[in-house]
Amino acid sequence: MLRRLIVISVGLVLCLTVLLQATSARQGAGAAIPMDPDDIAGVVTGPRGPEAGVWVIAETSGLPTKFVRIVVTDDAGRYLVPDLPKASYRVWTRGYGLEDSPKVESAPGKLLNLSAVPAPDAQSAAQYYPAGYWFSLVEPRRRTSSRAPALPAMASRQR
Repeated sequence: MLRRLIVISVGLVLCLTVLLQATSARQGAGAAIPMDPDDIAGVVTGPRGPEAGVWVIAETSGLPTKFVRIVVTDDAGRYLVPDLPKASYRVWTRGYGLEDSPKVESAPGKLLNLSAVPAPDAQSAAQYYPAGYWFSLVEPRRRTSSRAPALPAMASRQR
């Protein structure tokens, strides 16, 4: 009898633990993004739901110099562009396998949900990759000999 009571108690505790974890995970995914009056925040979604790892770019020319701030979405597609000077911003998304989304006008203090636009094919997606990505693919030529290259005949002649 005691053994049966222990097994039931352990089972009940495990069920409650799983239930509490599932509830807190759902609340975390849908939780409001804490933002200040000088932030722009929101969620980036694509055709299959929230988009993780997408760049969100906020850009303005309404200041003495061009100002750009770039952030990356979290696993739930949420982003926060913090501490923006007062101005009107063009905000859009960019990412691997995506085309740039349409630029949307916004201002600090606003909640702005964005839609990621999947690229129709690899060739069009490649046009939006940053130059650093392409540079990382370059493999330098390796020398076939350890000697320095020979000087051209004219350069080695003495005058």
